[in-house]
Amino acid sequence: MTLAIILIVAAAIGLIFIIRITVSQKLQIAPSDLATQIQPIDIEAFRNLVDPAEDEYLRRRLLPAQFRTVQRERLRAMAAYIHTAGQNAAVLVRLGQNALGTTDGNTAQAAHQLVENAVLLRRNCAFALLRIYIALAWPNGRPAAALIVHGYERLNGSAMLLGRLQNPAAPLRISAGL
Repeated sequence: MTLAIILIVAAAIGLIFIIRITVSQKLQIAPSDLATQIQPIDIEAFRNLVDPAEDEYLRRRLLPAQFRTVQRERLRAMAAYIHTAGQNAAVLVRLGQNALGTTDGNTAQAAHQLVENAVLLRRNCAFALLRIYIALAWPNGRPAAALIVHGYERLNGSAMLLGRLQNPAAPLRISAGL
């Protein structure tokens, strides 16, 4: 009985958390000059945070209490990267939607691909953040944030393609490390 109540409360908190992230990210985006709202991410540092080999190295080298402390800090940093990636994806959804109405077929196709990748990344970011916040309570688990790195790199490629098609002189970059 108690376990059922705990699971219901955890599910409700998770649902509220996902809805809050989605609504707050949607409200933060102003329609004017969207490209300036993108915050580049150091993809190499992000990749290092989600590397399982790095976790194993720390697990072997540190005492269990020290590992949990370090792992919590790494999880907080991971959450910050994922939050920024989600915000960038929200901006790119709007950029892609604005470009969908063009008459150029290549640009419209690139915009459609950008919107699809950005929406998928936003959804994955919300779930990854939920898993990270759960992992903060139990830092021995491993959240699946590697998918976010891969999705963000794919989104970077889509954004650069659309940026080159729209304005070849100033391509759009969303990663600091690429």
